[in-house]
Amino acid sequence: MRLATIQTPTGPRAAVLLGNDYIDLHATRPDLPLSVRELLAAGPPMLRSAAEAAARPDAVRYPASSVKLLAPIPDPPKAICIGLNYRDHAAESGAPIPREPVLFSKFATAIIGPGEAIRLPAVSQEVDYEAELVLVVGKKGRRLSVATALDHLAGCTIGHDVSARDWQLKKDGRQWLAGKTFDTFAPIGPVLVTMDELGDPHNLSIRLRLNGQIMQDSNTRQMIFRAEQLLAYVSQVVTLEPGDLIFTGTPSGVGFTRKPPVFLKEGDVVEIEIEKIGVLRNIVEKED
Repeated sequence: MRLATIQTPTGPRAAVLLGNDYIDLHATRPDLPLSVRELLAAGPPMLRSAAEAAARPDAVRYPASSVKLLAPIPDPPKAICIGLNYRDHAAESGAPIPREPVLFSKFATAIIGPGEAIRLPAVSQEVDYEAELVLVVGKKGRRLSVATALDHLAGCTIGHDVSARDWQLKKDGRQWLAGKTFDTFAPIGPVLVTMDELGDPHNLSIRLRLNGQIMQDSNTRQMIFRAEQLLAYVSQVVTLEPGDLIFTGTPSGVGFTRKPPVFLKEGDVVEIEIEKIGVLRNIVEKED
């Protein structure tokens, strides 16, 4: 199933992409939750009800060509990110292969959806791009084992870990949190693809195009730590909750390692494409 959050005349609504239409689940069946996060929290029976509602001939539909998409999970309880999780990216960064996942986070104010603008902060001159597969937690869990961790994974979406490198790498103490969580620095979307449809998340092509030019081109099999390892590791630190996001790291080709470096500028168009999920497209503009 391909879940989304759409803007409707009555506000944001959980929706299912079916063919060329988005089905407004709550409008079709008022007993269904308004948000994707609430759908996930209600468990598999609710997701089955959502699939049944989407298949109804009288379902409330919006053409995909005209609908405004929001972030699939606009209000994640947590957005946790993994650094240096692709072998090719660790190599280009000159960093050793991590022996365990490197964690940092983003605040919810960084989340934006497809088509929204990444805003370049006036205090940074080195804003970089990073294409990422994002895990979406579907079931609450703490201290998970690697063997059972995938039971807590609802599905995956596309994420963009926008990074102010001058804050992340050049400030005293290396300000990873500050450099990664400026407002608008976490675009996600366009849809959340549930695991029954996505299949293996460790063999998906992942690409980033900047103004049509391919800058990153890899595959999720390059990940050092797999999805189940990441879920289990993070759950040793915090309780995982439905709607939590885990950005799983980026492949090689980022801007700051290029010679000369390539940083985002006003007017740029960034497209991230991940196999079986779709394309996340955002424009770049200067902060007001």
